[in-house]
Amino acid sequence: MGLTKQYLRYVSSAVFGVIGSQKANIAYVNLRGERGRYVAVAACEHVFIWDVRKGEKVLILQGQKHEVTFLCPSPDGVHIAVGYEDGAVRIFSLMNGESNVSFNGHKSAVSVMNYDGLGARLVTGSKDTDVIVWDIINECGLYRLKGHKDFISQALFLTDKNLLVTSSKDSFVKWWDLDTQHCFKTIVGHRSEVWGMVLLNQENRLLTGSADSELRAWDIDYLQEEKAAGEPKVKKGKTLLDDDDDGDEEEGDESIEERILSCKKSGSVLREARDRVVSLTTDAKARVIACHGNDSVLELFTVLTEGEVRRKMTKKTKKAKKMAAKRAQDTGEEEPEEPVVEKMLKDEIVRLTNLRASAKIRWVDCMTCAGNELKVALLLQNNTIETYTLKMADKAPAANKTARLTLGGHRTDARTLAFSSDNLAVLSASGDTVKVWNRATLQVIRTMACEYALCSLFVPGDRQIILGTKSGKLQIFELASGSLLETVEAHDGALWSLCLAPDQRGIMTGSADKTVKFWEFELIKDNESVQKRLTVKHTRTLQLEEDVLCVKFSPDHRLLAVSLLDCTVKVFYTDTLKFFLSLYGHKLPVLCLDISHDNTLIATGSADRNVKIWGLDFGDCHRSMFAHDDSVMFLQFVPKTHLFFTAGKDKKIKQWDADKFEHIQTLEGHHREVWCLAISPSGDHIVSSSHDKSLRLWERTREPIILEEEREMEREAEFEESMAKGDVPVVPGETPGEAAPAGKKTVETVKAAERIMEALELYKDELRKKEEHKYACMHAGKELPPPKPNPILVAFGNITPARYILDVIKKVRSSELEISLLVLPFPYVPELLQLFNGYIQQGLEVELVCRCLFFLLKIHFGQISSNQMMLSVIDELRSNTLSKVRGIRDMMGFNSAALQFLQREIESKEDVTFFAEATGRLKEKKRRRRKRERVVLTLTA
Repeated sequence: MGLTKQYLRYVSSAVFGVIGSQKANIAYVNLRGERGRYVAVAACEHVFIWDVRKGEKVLILQGQKHEVTFLCPSPDGVHIAVGYEDGAVRIFSLMNGESNVSFNGHKSAVSVMNYDGLGARLVTGSKDTDVIVWDIINECGLYRLKGHKDFISQALFLTDKNLLVTSSKDSFVKWWDLDTQHCFKTIVGHRSEVWGMVLLNQENRLLTGSADSELRAWDIDYLQEEKAAGEPKVKKGKTLLDDDDDGDEEEGDESIEERILSCKKSGSVLREARDRVVSLTTDAKARVIACHGNDSVLELFTVLTEGEVRRKMTKKTKKAKKMAAKRAQDTGEEEPEEPVVEKMLKDEIVRLTNLRASAKIRWVDCMTCAGNELKVALLLQNNTIETYTLKMADKAPAANKTARLTLGGHRTDARTLAFSSDNLAVLSASGDTVKVWNRATLQVIRTMACEYALCSLFVPGDRQIILGTKSGKLQIFELASGSLLETVEAHDGALWSLCLAPDQRGIMTGSADKTVKFWEFELIKDNESVQKRLTVKHTRTLQLEEDVLCVKFSPDHRLLAVSLLDCTVKVFYTDTLKFFLSLYGHKLPVLCLDISHDNTLIATGSADRNVKIWGLDFGDCHRSMFAHDDSVMFLQFVPKTHLFFTAGKDKKIKQWDADKFEHIQTLEGHHREVWCLAISPSGDHIVSSSHDKSLRLWERTREPIILEEEREMEREAEFEESMAKGDVPVVPGETPGEAAPAGKKTVETVKAAERIMEALELYKDELRKKEEHKYACMHAGKELPPPKPNPILVAFGNITPARYILDVIKKVRSSELEISLLVLPFPYVPELLQLFNGYIQQGLEVELVCRCLFFLLKIHFGQISSNQMMLSVIDELRSNTLSKVRGIRDMMGFNSAALQFLQREIESKEDVTFFAEATGRLKEKKRRRRKRERVVLTLTA
C-alpha cells in the first residue's frame, strides 16, 4: 500500500538558553591540567563544562532523555559521575566526553554521590531511600543498603575504615559497616530533616546541617580493635543521642553496646540564617566549610589546625591568668591557682566571612588553591553562575567576584518567541530581557533590557522588534543599535497577544482591558536625529465584554478571531469590525488559536486540554481532540499546510493533521511546562521555551513518518516501561534485610537474558543436528555431507555454538550481568554449567566465567545440590576452577614482580623515578642529606 500523505519527522537539534539547571549541583573539575578554572553544571539532560575565565562552554556531556540530578568528579579528576532523574548513573571521561560505564539500580532520582579516597568505589543515594555502593573498576554493583525512610541527603565514605555514613530527610544519620553490610549505629539527635553533612579533622568529627540555624558537631571516637574484641562497652540508655538543650542522652530501658566507634555531640555552630540548610560542603582538605540557606548569603567557616588551636588556647590561658591575678590583686586575696580554660567548638571552627551573591543561591562548591586562596563557585536560582576568590590569610578576608556567566540565558522563563522572516534569527523575551539569537550558531546577537514581555514579533524587514508587556505597553527596539526606540502606553491591562497584519502595514493587539486595538506603522523624524524612526499609530479600537486572551488575522485579511475569557472565540470582519461567528464549546478559556494559510480552518487550544478544529465559513466544529494532559499553551500551523503544532503544560509538543484529525508525532525533551513555540516561515525549524529555563531547537528531517509504525513504537515503549517496573526478581533462600543486590530489573537486563536463552537454544539445535547427522551416517553406512551451519554462526566467522554463547555473555554490560542471570529460568542453568566447565578447561575468559558460575551457584544452590545428575559437573568445576584461578593468580604475581624488578633496574640505570611524585622524592633525599650533615657536624665537634 502506497503512502497517501507523507509526514516528515522533526528531531531535537540543540538545547540553548540554559546556563545551569537548578536540580543538580555545581562542581569544580580538572580539565587540561588546570584547577579552579572549569566548572561542571547540569543543563537539563546534558552536562555543560564552562570555562569561567572566558565564559565559554568547552565540553558538553551528552545525556539521553532524563534530567541530570547530581554530579560528582572523581578524585583523580579524569572522570565525572552523573546521576539522572530515572535513577541511572553514568561515568563520563573528561578527556573526550564519552561514557562507557553506566549503572542502573535506583527506582527514582539520584540525590547524592561520592567516591571513596581511591576512586575505586562510588556510593549513590536516591529519593527511593536506598543507598547503593558500586565497584567502578569491575563496573558492577556491590550491594544495596536499606534502612532510611526518606530521601538520602548525603553519603560519605570514611577513608581509613571500611565504613559509610549516610543522612536522610527522615532525620536520622546512619553508620554502616561495609564489611558486613549492616547499620551498626543510628544518630537521632535531630528534630527535623538532615539536609547536609561533612567530615572534619581527619574524619574525627561530623558536622550536620538541619532545618534550623544550628550546625551540629559530633565527635567520632574509633574504638580500639582489642577493646572491641574484648568486653563490650555497655551503657545504660541509648547511644542514639537526643537533641536536648543540655546535650544529655535520653535514658532508655535497654542496654546497647558500642562497637567500632562512638559518636557524641560536642556542640553547635550557629548560622546567621534562620531557614534550613540548602547545601553544606567543604574543600578537598576539609579546611573550609561553606553553607547557605534559601537566601543569597553564603556563610564560610574555617577549621583551625591543631597548632592554631594550641596557640589560641595558650593566648586564652594567659588572658585568663591575667584576669585572675588582677581580680586577686583588687580583692587582696592570695595568688590563685592556674585557671582551667576549656576548649570549646568555637575555638576550632571560626567564621571566615559572609559572601553575598546577586540572587538566591542554589548550590555551592569551593576549592583551596596555591597561596592559601579560596575559590568559590555558586549556581544561583536565576540561571546564573558566579565565581569568587578570597585570601584566607588576611585578617578580614573580602570576597572578590571573578566571573559571572549570564549572557547565554534568561534570568526568568522566556514567555514569548519569534522567528525572523529569513529564518536566521530567533527572538526570545522574558521578565527582564529580550535576546536575539543566531539560529545557526545559537549565539546571542543582542541582549536588551525590557519589561515583563508576553508577546513579540519582528517588524517586516527584521530591523526592529515589538514586544507586548504585562503592564499593557508596546516596546519597540532597534536591533542594529540594541536600543529602545519607543514605549507606547497601549492598554490598561496585560497585553496578551500581538498579530502582524497580512498586508504588513500594521499590527493588532489584544489585552486584559477587554479591547482589541489596531495600529499602523509610521516613520517619524526626531528633533535630535536626522534619520526617521519607526513608531505605531493607533487607528481603531474594538470593545468587547470579556478579557482578550489571543487575537489572529486571517491570511486574506478578511476576518479576525478573538478568544475571550468566557471560553468562546468570536470572529469579526476586519474592515467593519462587525460580528461574524461565535465558536463555543470549550469548557475553559481558549489560550491560543491559529488560522490556516487558505482561510478555511481555525484551530483553538484551551485550558480544558482539548484542541478543536473549526470551519471558518460556517463556524462548525469539525473535530474536538484531547490533545494534552494539561493546559494547551500554544498552537500554530506549519506554513502552507494543514499541519499544526501544540505545546502543553504536560512538557510535550505534539504535531497534528487538521484534515485527517490525526496525531502525527510527539516531541519530548522539555522537563517542565512548555510556555510557547515558534515555527520558522519555511517550516524547517521550531524553537520552544519551557519552565526549565531551556530553549530547544527542532529540525525537520527528510525521514518520513508512517503513523502505524509510530503508534506501534509508542505501544512498545509503554510495554517496555511497564516490564521494567515489574516486581524485583527474588533470590531463593534470601530474606529481606538491610543489604540487597545493587542492580534492578530493566529492559536491558530482560533483553540480555533473552539473548542468552536464544544462544542456548541455538546451541541445543546445533547439538541435535549433529546427533541426527551421526545417526543418518550410521543408517546409510557412509559419510554424508555435514548439515549447513546456522547463519548466525556463519555471520560471526563460523565459530562454534559454545563460543557463540560465551560471546553473547561477554557483550552483556558488567553492571547488568547479575540481574540478567537472575532473570534466566533454571532449566537453562544445567546446560550453562556444563559449558562453563569447558570454558574454564580451555582457559577462556576465566574471570568472567567464574563470576557467572559463583552467582548461579549462589542463587540456585538448593536445586543444584539436590540434582544427582549435576554432582559430577560440580565436582569437575571445583577442581578445574581452583587450578585455573590459582594459575592466573600465580601469573599475575609473577608479572607484578617482574614489572617491579624492571622499574628498579630502569631507575638505577637512568635515574628516572616511575610511578611516584619526583618532587616528593627529591625533598626526601634533601631531608636525609641535611640529617647526615648534622650528624657529621656533631661528631666532628
